[in-house]
Amino acid sequence: MRYIITTLLALFSALQLNAAQILVPMDQTQTNHLKAYGIAYYALENGVTLEWFLNYRGGSFLMPHLVALENELLIRGVSYEIVADGQVNTIKRNISSPEVNQEVVQLEVAPKIAVYTPGGKQPWDDAVTLVMEYAEIPYDKVYDSTVIAGGLKDYDWLHLHHEDFTGQYGKFYAAYRNAPWYREQVATLEASAKSLGFNKVSDMKLAVAQAIKNYVFVGGFLFTMCSGTDSFDIALAAHETDIVEHMFDGDGMDPNYRSKLDFDNGLAFENYEIVENPLEYEYSTIDGTDRHRRVSEKDDIFTLFEFSAKWDVVPTMLTQNHTQIVRNFYGQTTDFVKEYVKSSVTIMGETKALETVKYIHGELGNGTWTYYGGHDPEDYQHRVGDPHTDLSLHPNSPGYRLILNNVLFPAAKKKKRKT
Repeated sequence: MRYIITTLLALFSALQLNAAQILVPMDQTQTNHLKAYGIAYYALENGVTLEWFLNYRGGSFLMPHLVALENELLIRGVSYEIVADGQVNTIKRNISSPEVNQEVVQLEVAPKIAVYTPGGKQPWDDAVTLVMEYAEIPYDKVYDSTVIAGGLKDYDWLHLHHEDFTGQYGKFYAAYRNAPWYREQVATLEASAKSLGFNKVSDMKLAVAQAIKNYVFVGGFLFTMCSGTDSFDIALAAHETDIVEHMFDGDGMDPNYRSKLDFDNGLAFENYEIVENPLEYEYSTIDGTDRHRRVSEKDDIFTLFEFSAKWDVVPTMLTQNHTQIVRNFYGQTTDFVKEYVKSSVTIMGETKALETVKYIHGELGNGTWTYYGGHDPEDYQHRVGDPHTDLSLHPNSPGYRLILNNVLFPAAKKKKRKT
């Protein structure tokens, strides 16, 4: 009898061990938030379905208790907890309560990721590629020829590298026109435009912008930062005119360009003014960089909005974090002056005192787009030639978490918006 009881207890214990799952907390207890996203992607990539607990302990992940996953968590230094099925059921029951602003979203398939970036760029030249390298999330590089040829159809998610879609080479002319890297960039882009059948770079970049817009319309997910945001929108709005001076494209601006700007063709902005001076390091009045000079670095923050997890699932996913207050950071486009943001756009983060918005989102056709101002969330004033950020020193960066929310977003089980 004693042997039978001992055997039953051992069997019961084994069943309890198997009837357990892994909870990856994303609150302040997590040792490495950024690599946790990489674990989630790793699970999806290997055919494992997991769940994202929106607003529960900072947006935690629940996955099966598999030896391979637990080993990866240990290797990558990601905090986790083993929870019995009974505990999981209690958590889910509490999350489902209409009085709790939380939701469960199922993640099913690892999205195929593309980064629009020129050849030769290193991962640390761009915050998105930098954090994906750190989190061990794979991606492909694509550029103008691939986009023009329709190659985006092979990807679920696209990030636009720090880029100038207006064809003005980032408006670096005044400061860097004699720098070898600037001259090489101009020569390379001019040769590319010619090989693709365009008379000038600005025409090629407009065609690329239109192709990316079409990619979103048919169901793609677009994410972009810094000058990839406003320059993309401006190029779309200027599709019927020329806003580029002669040192960039060999001819002058259209003197009547103002009346030809088509704000409806852009995604996010309207009624802004173009900065005509080719020697000024600015595209338009959209950018809020100058407003940030009014505050010190320690006081320069933006605040994330809180959304209803059960009703506004998408913006809730995109704003998952362990804090609602995030340190600001500059870029060629630091953020966006609120008065120029279209009323249809969802604002997800703002610097209220400066009347600027940092993080915005919208829908187009069957797809979505997200703009995030600034260059590097852990480098307040990144300048040309500055060393790259070592993310091992910032494993819990809330600013970088926002990027990785977007990377996982396309993996979510399609869920109709409640009305």
